[in-house]
Amino acid sequence: MDVLVTGAYGRCGTAIIDHLHDREGYDFTYYNRSDRPPDHPYGGYDTVVGDIADYETLRDAFEGRDAVIHLAAYPLTDGDWGDVLEPNIVGMYNALEAAREAEVESFVFGSSNHVVGMYELEHRPEIYSRGFDLVLDHEVPVRPDSYYGASKSFGEDLGRYYVEEYEYPKRFYALRICTVNDEEYDHPYGDAEQGADEGEWERGSAEYEEAVARMTSTWQSRRDFAHMIDRCLRDDTVEFDVFNGVSDNRSRWFDLEHARATLGYDPQDDSAEWDGPPE
Repeated sequence: MDVLVTGAYGRCGTAIIDHLHDREGYDFTYYNRSDRPPDHPYGGYDTVVGDIADYETLRDAFEGRDAVIHLAAYPLTDGDWGDVLEPNIVGMYNALEAAREAEVESFVFGSSNHVVGMYELEHRPEIYSRGFDLVLDHEVPVRPDSYYGASKSFGEDLGRYYVEEYEYPKRFYALRICTVNDEEYDHPYGDAEQGADEGEWERGSAEYEEAVARMTSTWQSRRDFAHMIDRCLRDDTVEFDVFNGVSDNRSRWFDLEHARATLGYDPQDDSAEWDGPPE
């Protein structure tokens, strides 16, 4: 299977490289705004350098692909409309239009938990406690918490329109990714530890403990994320569907049964198995 990954050198894209690049049956090409030098940990891969707002370059990169994993986007919830307009709105249209013209069969979209993020804002910090009475599945009304969340909701809607209106893409998978981190912070204490390392708070502070509580609910390990991508690429039953991107954390408020039943998603990690950051 010939697969193009946009936004390839971010946290999610590098998880795909780490866990799927050498998997038999896949031939990956990476699309990114910049390449990496040969001596970089992610250097030396087959890379197309381009911006997703540059339609001609993007369209050429889509040619001959069986599937596209679209991850390129502005990623922050504190961004304004100007921040998300070109990469998340125009870029999403460009990616789907390129997939339509190039006759790409499968389109895997890196959506976000922030499509339904207002549920969290309404109920935090109690929502981070195990046993909190809320489960968000693929059918709950969307409630974006930011321009970023709204732009990802737009991406899901545009994807549904394309698979229902046009012949290609034939399949669209919206993954509402929760928390996938770089390898250094790929554990349930990752956000808290990164914040401490960057001087945002002290270890043991209230801010640190809340970051731990949140990530024990939202963590999706890099291997579980790559596994979910693999299950989407191997699927041939979905026309349009939404799946929560999260590991099998006991304190999560995101449903996993739909992804298990539809894709055969079988996450291996659970934040409850950790009692502290790695030493």
